[in-house]
Amino acid sequence: MSIAKVKEYLAAYGAAERVREFDVSSATVELAAKALGCEEARIAKTLSFMLGERVLLIVAAGDVKVDNRKYKDFFGGKAKMLAREDTERLTGHAAGGVCPFAVVEGAEVWLDESLKRFGTIFPACGSASSAIELTLQELETFSRAKGWTDVCKPYEPAE
Repeated sequence: MSIAKVKEYLAAYGAAERVREFDVSSATVELAAKALGCEEARIAKTLSFMLGERVLLIVAAGDVKVDNRKYKDFFGGKAKMLAREDTERLTGHAAGGVCPFAVVEGAEVWLDESLKRFGTIFPACGSASSAIELTLQELETFSRAKGWTDVCKPYEPAE
């Protein structure tokens, strides 16, 4: 089970005991926010893309969407989401529980600038009913991210 793998991975950082598991699904941004009692924007969703032979995992705020032009400019190719049936094999996690921890070797983790407006965020932990609260520095360290990127449409608050 992927959550066990993530807990083992996070144990190396002394953070395994901080993983929260829920009796309800947290597989979507909306469900995760309800399970945690926080705003949807603070859910750090991990989006999975294929670019040629590269697997790219982009962790972004729950209230933003990828901007295809920015993605192409940064990564040099068109944004193509992983097919649901390929997600677990290529990332190490099933759809609904994809996270930036304990990923398949070679998968690249990138952090989107949209997360920088929060002190802490909540990424999933390898299952459709888990999360962990992390600071941005912890997310950067624990995910072994290749770096920060700006490939999402700017957040626009509702009026």
